[in-house]
Amino acid sequence: MTATKISGNLLQTMRSFDTPTICNAIEVAQGQRGFSDFTKATLLCSAPEDPPIVGFARTAKIAGLNPPGEPLEEIRARRIAYFRSMAAGPRPAIAVVEDEDYPNCVAAWWGEVHSAVHKGLGMAGALTNGVMRDLGDMEPGFPVIAGSIGPSHSFSHVREFGTPVEVFGLSIKEGDLVHADRHGAAVVPPDVIPKLGAAIETLLASEQLILGPAREPGFDIEKLETAWTQFEKART
Repeated sequence: MTATKISGNLLQTMRSFDTPTICNAIEVAQGQRGFSDFTKATLLCSAPEDPPIVGFARTAKIAGLNPPGEPLEEIRARRIAYFRSMAAGPRPAIAVVEDEDYPNCVAAWWGEVHSAVHKGLGMAGALTNGVMRDLGDMEPGFPVIAGSIGPSHSFSHVREFGTPVEVFGLSIKEGDLVHADRHGAAVVPPDVIPKLGAAIETLLASEQLILGPAREPGFDIEKLETAWTQFEKART
């Protein structure tokens, strides 16, 4: 069952840590390694120094390599329906848009206009396997994590929305809780959400078993062996 809200404290916590930390914490919460609901490629971020994007997915599929075959009126109506869909649903929200032309994406759906519009609709950012542009003019506070950069919107048009999508090996359903930054994106399993805050604290404590000694003067191989033994016992 998909979650529909998270506490303000958990949201603030999730925004304070990068996606690799969240992936590790999910494994701590699950008590085992093997979590795989994350992107499997190198992505680009329009604002790599911004905090991570955290939000419930609002999904859509676009294309733009070739002109659409439907009448113009139908294309325009579907785009407005897409905006209504993005404006709906629980907040915080993240737009997750699959470009069906991948790996031959050329149409930059994300640029100055769409970043401003989606932020104005109350969204926190966007994730796509497609193209972004207008890097100097993107709306501040609306990071876009994309597969590539290009100059043109080409024939970009909405194909569908509200359906499951896939972005670089990560399957995402509407309403999934997504955490994304310059490293990529991950979907937080619904049963992990209530345990995630505590899992992050446990993870940080275990990492300090090795990071603390490693950063102290006089660290050497003998101290590493001692610290690593404790670290191995504590980590997932």
